[in-house]
Amino acid sequence: MTFLENERTVLEDLLPGLDRALASSSLETWETPGNPGIGEFRKAGGPALLVPTEHGGKGADLLTAVRVQRAVASRSPSLAVATTMHHFSTASLVETAAHGNGMEWLLLAAIAQDNLILASGFAEGRTGQGILDPAITARVEGDKVWLTGSKKPCSLARSMNLLTTSVALPDEDGTPRLAVALVPAEAPGLEVRPFWKSPVLAGAESDEVVLTDVEVPADLLVRTGVTADGELDRLNTVGFVWFEALMTASYLGAASALVERTLAGPRVPAAIRAQAGTAAESVALMLEGLAAEAAGGEIGQDVLARALVCRYAAQDAIGRVLELCVEALGGMAFVSSGDVAYLNSACRALAFHPPSRTRMAEPLAEYFTGGPLRIPS
Repeated sequence: MTFLENERTVLEDLLPGLDRALASSSLETWETPGNPGIGEFRKAGGPALLVPTEHGGKGADLLTAVRVQRAVASRSPSLAVATTMHHFSTASLVETAAHGNGMEWLLLAAIAQDNLILASGFAEGRTGQGILDPAITARVEGDKVWLTGSKKPCSLARSMNLLTTSVALPDEDGTPRLAVALVPAEAPGLEVRPFWKSPVLAGAESDEVVLTDVEVPADLLVRTGVTADGELDRLNTVGFVWFEALMTASYLGAASALVERTLAGPRVPAAIRAQAGTAAESVALMLEGLAAEAAGGEIGQDVLARALVCRYAAQDAIGRVLELCVEALGGMAFVSSGDVAYLNSACRALAFHPPSRTRMAEPLAEYFTGGPLRIPS
């Protein structure tokens, strides 16, 4: 079996035609603002990937989704990074539905039937801010809630049908607790503004979403059990595991695109080609092991800790892949096409996604010595 053949076969089985569409044009085509990648994702039924089959979806598990994201990213890193946010939000909704009032299942069915896309407005991308610190504030009057604030960057900002965002809402005793709100893209008071200025991953539609007194219906608010000290409830634990696994798979896919070019290089020594392939496949094996564990039972703190270990180890392994491939492909490959430089830059962005290695150093050290795993705020 050739490199990436398994992943691309899985992608074709679940989202027919998407890989062929992405392979039919250059990398540059899919990485520019306003590119047709999200349209091709919709056409192939991508929004339904994680929706259970009984609600009209594809019913993919984490292992399958990891393979799909790697395959997509090998053609378009921007599309994989952007759609990871949709899949992360969908997976969280599936988990919510297992303990909800039934409205979540109706929404999941609508995602599958109408190819709805979810954007994520969780607290990401702000230096020094924890992922559990909502960027959106809430004004509560009785049963009504209005949201104000902005999320930047917010992938899929211009293609989303719904924005999922974290918000702090008072509990019965007045204690602020994390909640998740679903905001229709056409809601009065929601505005999308330009934000992303880098040419790297510019196709992910990572602009600013601004909310100004946007009313959210009560049935589109999901309260969680996240405590003030950062211990996670099951919903957020599951969400974190999916986020880390799918985002890591996406950047592995981008690195795999460089490995694929290296393997095809007639003048690249066999030892270098084998090293590059081995480094990439080692990350794939870590991710598949994590996915198998997640599918085998309760997703708790131990699984989340392993997801974080997998992600940080992947950052190191992908760094080795980049060093090997960029040097092996040589200066002519670097200057004759923008692909090598672009993929090298795009893969570095895995380090920017939360929670950063630095912020998690102390919590992981405490976990490894018997303490609970906490996400710092």
